Amino acid sequence: MRQGMETTATHRKATKREWVGLAVIALPCLLYAMDLTVLNLAVPHLTADLRPSASQLLWIVDIYGFMVAGALVTMGTLGDRIGRRKLLLIGAAAFGLASIVAAFSTSAPMLIATRALLGLAGATLAPSTLSLIRSMFEDPDERRFAIGIWISSFSAGGAIGPLAGGLLLEHFWWGSVFLANVPVMVLLLILGPLLLPEYKDPDAGSIDLPSAVLSVASVLALIYGLKRIAEDGLAWLPVAIMLAGLAIGVIFLRRQTRLADPFVDLSLFRSAAFRVALAINVLGFFFLFGIFLFVAQYLQLVAGFSPLVAGLYTLPSALAFIVGSMFVPALAGRLRVRHIMVAGLAVAALGFLVMTQITAGSSIAVTVIGTVVFSLGFTPVVALTTDLVVSAAPPERAGSAAALSETSIELGGALGIAILGSAATAIYRVQMAASVPAGLPADIAEAARATLGGAVMAAHQAPAYAEPMLGLAREAFTRGMQLNAWLAVVGLLATAALALAFLREPQASHTH
Repeated sequence: MRQGMETTATHRKATKREWVGLAVIALPCLLYAMDLTVLNLAVPHLTADLRPSASQLLWIVDIYGFMVAGALVTMGTLGDRIGRRKLLLIGAAAFGLASIVAAFSTSAPMLIATRALLGLAGATLAPSTLSLIRSMFEDPDERRFAIGIWISSFSAGGAIGPLAGGLLLEHFWWGSVFLANVPVMVLLLILGPLLLPEYKDPDAGSIDLPSAVLSVASVLALIYGLKRIAEDGLAWLPVAIMLAGLAIGVIFLRRQTRLADPFVDLSLFRSAAFRVALAINVLGFFFLFGIFLFVAQYLQLVAGFSPLVAGLYTLPSALAFIVGSMFVPALAGRLRVRHIMVAGLAVAALGFLVMTQITAGSSIAVTVIGTVVFSLGFTPVVALTTDLVVSAAPPERAGSAAALSETSIELGGALGIAILGSAATAIYRVQMAASVPAGLPADIAEAARATLGGAVMAAHQAPAYAEPMLGLAREAFTRGMQLNAWLAVVGLLATAALALAFLREPQASHTH
């Protein structure tokens, strides 16, 4: 085996119970991804029924990721202390109940609130499952394969979500996409106690509640401030909120240095591979989430496909993620991690370069090819950064490390939706400011200027103006998509340069 890679000689091999447990772990991951993808498909239906403002629509999408990101560190630490299986089952029950409430929301504020509750419940799922994998699979090669399966379950959820969501939206109201969560969580609650082993830190201390409050407050304040600046421009209030978030974050970090059992083991950041892997996660998912929300809307509101057909056109990219996840362990055994990472980021940038060619009248093949190429390139990035992060931690801190890995992903994704989403919305509004026909009633005209979904609704309410107005609105929407795609090309190439310059092969793991 080449120099610098972990040796498998001193690590216990997984038994049948661990491999069966991995199948159970895949269930909440599958559901987690389904929930994200079906929501994107449901956005046009939400717009028609609940009539959210542009800001409310972004909050409906954003708040889930914001709450997950804010609570991940707390949940990862909680899992280390009370048991990762126990936390996973508590989160599953809460997720199922919150899904039922979300399905029957009667207003945009109610849906935002229930999505926030879903985010808190969802924050228990990812660190619990990933830290269980870290504890169940000590052998590095087996762990990489298990992480590949773990990532594939997210990809499978991404593939199933649009199909299941499309079928539901063809026959039922938008709330049905949330009810689809409930049977999966019930199955997990039945199988988890029977098949999943329990792991926790035997010497864990008590939960430090001030640290929990500080971590959530810091992340939420930072994201909220960034979001307001992205939507409304520089102003004293969002800047003040961001500065407060940074100050709270400094207080949180200083507190960790004084605690006997800190929420975040700051010694993990001494590893260069750990630091660079987290940075790559943030940057990569910033661009992924920043444009994929618009792909779902493009397929329905610009290309004119039904939700089910739109879901079918997103299937190839999800399948590309699954295929790529299966090849990563084999590649990691033959090539240097840094080289695989750089090549993957370059291929992902190529996929976004294809997506810069998407227009209101372009062939659907351009969208499909772009998303497939991106997915194939980004898969090894996700798998290897995840492995680097969780492998850096001792088993008793696996929950904390897994939470940091997931926090970097969720934070990057939420920021991408907020910042790139707001940038695309700003372009849409500038393009539409003088393009709405003069004869439209004021409220209909304002809705058309705000979002593409509003323009579609305006076309139904004022059919005489429909054709020219929709043509202008779709062109404005795709220009925002093109901007995001160009930003992703440049950003991913810069991330590849970061990986090439600073990422080093992991040293052999210590036996804990």
